[in-house]
Amino acid sequence: MTDHPSTPSPELVEQWRTEGFHQDYCSPFEHAIAQAAQWGADAELEACVKWIAYHPPVPDDLRAARRPKLPSLKAKALARTDAILNDPNRALLVEVRETLELNRRALEQLDD
Repeated sequence: MTDHPSTPSPELVEQWRTEGFHQDYCSPFEHAIAQAAQWGADAELEACVKWIAYHPPVPDDLRAARRPKLPSLKAKALARTDAILNDPNRALLVEVRETLELNRRALEQLDD
């Protein structure tokens, strides 16, 4: 789960946890949580500032850019099917290729 851009590195999490042992006013866990929340807010603010530098500040556009919708299951399935079908290095059996072609046509007919 560390491949998302809003996920701090394991090293940073460990640093926060270690720092928390030296705090008198909260537990190491509470310290790490507070640091993570601040880190996330700072990262989001910087991303917004960068985005606004190249786009007019329209709230709906900014919201869409910072909270993009995940691809639908149909879109994911079509992308993976096309990647397999279009990969010239794969030696697919004819039956598998025909099945994937049929699945792609069926998926394309579905609503998202």
